Amino acid sequence: QVQLAESGGGSVQSGGSLRLSCAISGWTFRNYGMAWFRQAPGKEREGVAALDDDGRTSYAEAVKGRFTISQDNTKMTLYLQMNNLTPEDTAKYYCAASWRLRGLSMTTIQELGPKFQNEFNYWGQGAQVTVSS
Repeated sequence: QVQLAESGGGSVQSGGSLRLSCAISGWTFRNYGMAWFRQAPGKEREGVAALDDDGRTSYAEAVKGRFTISQDNTKMTLYLQMNNLTPEDTAKYYCAASWRLRGLSMTTIQELGPKFQNEFNYWGQGAQVTVSS
């Protein structure tokens, strides 16, 4: 059974940094796509960053140049390094995994918009990130 568990959320002042981690267990599929999503109160869940098993990445326009998605050598831990945080980044952040994500490009998150989350099969419980001004 695939399980995803986020950690590393918390509170930080504007301009600060946080790193989220997502531990992945039970993954037996040969191909994969991993991503971070976030959902602020009263807003739709949105894609933040994604990577696939070829190492390609995609970022939402709002986080480009500030957030970096990566994984460890075992590919069983996903990270999201978040720098220069602003209050607009306040949200619950979710880790997600997909065995069917294909053709990831730099603009995938922007092109698919709310439909991007439909590509993912497994989700973590979320980690709260709060940025104060």
